[in-house]
Amino acid sequence: MIETEDKTIVIDSGPDFRYQMLRAEATDLDAILFTHEHKDHVAGMDDIRPFNYMLHKNIDVYAAPRVQEALKREFSYIFSNLQYLGLPRINLNTITDVPFQIGASEVIPLKVMHYKLPIYGFRIGDFSYITDAKTIPDETLVQLKGTRVLVVNALQRSDHISHFSLQEALEFASKVGAEKTYLTHISHNLGRHQEVEQELPPGISLAYDTLSIFI
Repeated sequence: MIETEDKTIVIDSGPDFRYQMLRAEATDLDAILFTHEHKDHVAGMDDIRPFNYMLHKNIDVYAAPRVQEALKREFSYIFSNLQYLGLPRINLNTITDVPFQIGASEVIPLKVMHYKLPIYGFRIGDFSYITDAKTIPDETLVQLKGTRVLVVNALQRSDHISHFSLQEALEFASKVGAEKTYLTHISHNLGRHQEVEQELPPGISLAYDTLSIFI
């Protein structure tokens, strides 16, 4: 969840979306940015309903065309011609490679490859978020220049077909050169938090639930 001066933005809505928003005591939601269509990134979208109700507004959803088609399959009732009170209400917006505005903030889509699947990370100001990456195009590295805080996936120690390993994530973080890098999308195969933390270079840490970052 990213809180700017004028907007509250969430990247992806995983299966724990409802619990996470309750735990964060979130009282606002303006937009959801979807990185890609895999279930662990979209399953919680139905739980925007309370925000529709409390805030009396539709929620802006941003997704690439392929991801939009997946959302329409997974949540067909939202897009059905048969509408009724209580359905999630969204405004569907298309993500391309072109930067766009959410309120006062520019959002820069960051194209990365999840094995052979092109997906998006996002940069908002000095903050960049990338998940499920295996390879990063050179043009995306250029877009990341000057990032102060980077969040990137590091699934496990051994090589994986569609996610960065720990070593790959560290090498990527070195290329970006952010002041602070947090590793996310971690599996149990990476190891215990305290043990892994002791191995990481300066400026790189494991992310954890309830982590708050101020930029």
